[in-house]
Amino acid sequence: MSIEAVLAEINDFLACETPNSWVERALQEQEILLIDHANCEKKAATTAMNLLYKHIEREDLLKKMSQLAREELLHFEQVVNIMKERDIQYRHVSSSRYASGLRDAVRKGGTEELIDVLIVGAFIEARSCERFAKLAPFLDAKLEKFYRSLLRSEGRHYQDYLGLAAQYSSEPIDDRVQMFRELERELIEAPDDEFRFHSGVPSAA
Repeated sequence: MSIEAVLAEINDFLACETPNSWVERALQEQEILLIDHANCEKKAATTAMNLLYKHIEREDLLKKMSQLAREELLHFEQVVNIMKERDIQYRHVSSSRYASGLRDAVRKGGTEELIDVLIVGAFIEARSCERFAKLAPFLDAKLEKFYRSLLRSEGRHYQDYLGLAAQYSSEPIDDRVQMFRELERELIEAPDDEFRFHSGVPSAA
């Protein structure tokens, strides 16, 4: 599938586009953008590893999450190298409300929890892909090339998560996907006091 087709599919999957005001803020705060991007890649690898440890009986999941974890750690290393080139010190920044807001809606226990965790993973990867594409045209040549290079893998990660959720569910996942779609839209469109890679509409200063 071409990158254009992947992006079209992702835009159909998400309930809203990234607001232009977030893009404008991101361009003003590229240091925080890169630091939090590095954090997001590290957390994505951690999520994949946690699934590997918890679900050792699911062969398809092991294969896909192993590949995903390696790719996310490579992306983390690439972001850290870009930060070093730009004299940006990697430091602690607080997490955004985005991922925790999605995970708060995850059902607890058994297969239902796994299905929801996978659906949440699909939305996080889809939104990341959408934001890379939205930002890329406004960045310097090196960062634009890097962000465009991430589109294909992030798009595949979204498909892997969603495919596994459907595979392991004994019933259609459409209702759960729709519930998380609306929650994700609310998190993206609501005012947000902190700027982060997945933050919502920037609050007025």
